[in-house]
Amino acid sequence: MCQALSAPSPPCTALLSFLFFLLTVVGPVSVSAWRPWPQKNNMNTTDYAFGDSKKYEGSSEFVKLRYHMGPVLTTNITVHTIWYGKWERNQKKIIREFINSISAANSAHPSVAGWWRTVQLYTDQTGANISKSVRLGEEKNDRFYSHGKSLTRLSIQTVIKSAITAKTRPLPINPRSGLYLLLTADDVYVQDFCTSVCGFHYFTFPSLVGYTLPYAWVGNSAKFCPGQCAYPFAVPAYIPNRKPFKSPNGDVGVDGMISVIGHEMAELATNPLANAWYAGQDPSFPVEIADLCEGIYGTGGGGSYTGQVLDARDGATYNMNGIRRRFLVQWVWSHVLNYCTGPNALDH
Repeated sequence: MCQALSAPSPPCTALLSFLFFLLTVVGPVSVSAWRPWPQKNNMNTTDYAFGDSKKYEGSSEFVKLRYHMGPVLTTNITVHTIWYGKWERNQKKIIREFINSISAANSAHPSVAGWWRTVQLYTDQTGANISKSVRLGEEKNDRFYSHGKSLTRLSIQTVIKSAITAKTRPLPINPRSGLYLLLTADDVYVQDFCTSVCGFHYFTFPSLVGYTLPYAWVGNSAKFCPGQCAYPFAVPAYIPNRKPFKSPNGDVGVDGMISVIGHEMAELATNPLANAWYAGQDPSFPVEIADLCEGIYGTGGGGSYTGQVLDARDGATYNMNGIRRRFLVQWVWSHVLNYCTGPNALDH
């Protein structure tokens, strides 16, 4: 449901409760479903751990991801973007290319499109898979902060309403296959930002917006909390003597946003109305396919350890190729494999 803080990442409420149960009730376990951190590989990879603690991919023995018969996004997905606040041209280019790369089948391996193929494995009750087609739709700029620089979770929906009801160039209303992405600039604070979340998704309320529209919000943390929401491109002050990774596109805030955007888009596709794919008993606090893989970017990753990722010639760190750029994007849960996976997995 939400992209929690990630350095080391205190997960969203439901996931935290789930992990607390495992530690306090079930106790320490060792099960065969946990895959060990490989000792050898022939890829140009980086290991990154805080201290000696290395966690591994999720265990299928305890994760009970279920389908609750709700709709998923099986028709061509169109992403309508709202740029709230002041954005630089190059910042927009980075985010646009990431979204366009989701359907770019010819990108070099490991690719963003390869990452999305795990999301495509999820189906609705008719057996229809989530669409492989994700494209950019209309965009709306809100350069003058029409709802202020401090937003609540509810006022985010009013920003979306303003975008679809604008007198000039309103965003199209597309409840079936539209995905509304609200991106806030680095001087905008959103409720719970930095303290518990870096982004979240839900759907708009008809009583407030007039329609039920799946949406996600992601904020640029560059000024408020890069060590939390742009990790590992920034490291919190309370973790001494650790050098952050070099961001692949030269913008710590935006490169940090990319993984959060991927997290929320994967969950929106598989659980747009909070009644499709999730673990746990409470749909108000679901544990979704990206929540299950919080902080995992490569084989052996989890918790404060990113896993094995790739080093570019310029020293930047990434794990996926886009059309022309590189990105670092967290993995998602595969209900076929019953563990977290990504295109850069060493056992593929």
